[in-house]
Amino acid sequence: MNNGLAIQAQDLHKSFGDLYAVQGVSFDVRAGEIFSLLGPNGAGKSTAISMLACLLHPDRGDALVMGHSILHESMEVKASIGVVPQDIALYEDISARENLSFWGKMYGLRGPDLSLRVDEVLDVIGLANRQKGRVSKFSGGMKRRLNIGIALLNKPEVIIMDEPTVGIDPQSRRNILDNVKELNRQGMTVLYTTHYMEEAQELSDHIAIMDQGNIIAFGTHNELVKIVGELDRINLTLSASADQLLDLWRSTEGVHQVSPVAEPEDEAIDGHFTLLVDDSNLVLPRLFETAVGTGVRVTSVEIQEPNLEAVFLHLTGRALRD
Repeated sequence: MNNGLAIQAQDLHKSFGDLYAVQGVSFDVRAGEIFSLLGPNGAGKSTAISMLACLLHPDRGDALVMGHSILHESMEVKASIGVVPQDIALYEDISARENLSFWGKMYGLRGPDLSLRVDEVLDVIGLANRQKGRVSKFSGGMKRRLNIGIALLNKPEVIIMDEPTVGIDPQSRRNILDNVKELNRQGMTVLYTTHYMEEAQELSDHIAIMDQGNIIAFGTHNELVKIVGELDRINLTLSASADQLLDLWRSTEGVHQVSPVAEPEDEAIDGHFTLLVDDSNLVLPRLFETAVGTGVRVTSVEIQEPNLEAVFLHLTGRALRD
């Protein structure tokens, strides 16, 4: 490890045919911190961490993980990390304990050492009382927790987690977030990818926002929010198509940006718009007055103080919905 850094990514590039998935990504992760890569689906997050985990070879660039090069010391890198993939990698027809024992043997554990480590991991992920249960009967959240357990078997110094809460219920999501924080309290470095803004805000010491293969912003949550200054965010739903109204809003005093809300696949959602404004209390009456003048009805309003989603909107001109 160099200068207290667990990970040093240096100008990483990766393309698949004509698709440039990662374009010159560089960042440092301090030992003992939670570092989040935040961005929409397709931003390049999974490709970036796959290179760091030595699962993909970069086209250009290098990275040091616990002081070891991903290009020249891949075995040492793999020995120091645990990887939680986005896709669940479990044997469904055997028990949770048998899954952990199988993967523990892949790490070279045997006999009493294997049994003890499986017991420890089952306690950490909260599945000790379900260890004999067949995985096919588990909920999505339980499978996610078992997936995390497999990554912990080799006592990694760094755990890399790729969207570990996708597709699970709120209670299971809460359990996983608490697990992540507890692992970090025990001294583990966590590299965490997510497209959920609130997860990055809750967990992270530092956040890198990714979009279209690039890191477009980096800092603590407070540092990133300062990018948009004191701007408020207003989410509005309109009753009808309103190009004229949107143009008028863009020229309204106190309005900095008007953007359609988009799904992660960049498909605009009809009638939903996000505005960045100086002071919602002053600007909102002007917006309603203009809407009335054009005959368009505003059917819903939500006001938010500056957050990471507002930062993403400010930097890209696009809003995302979870």
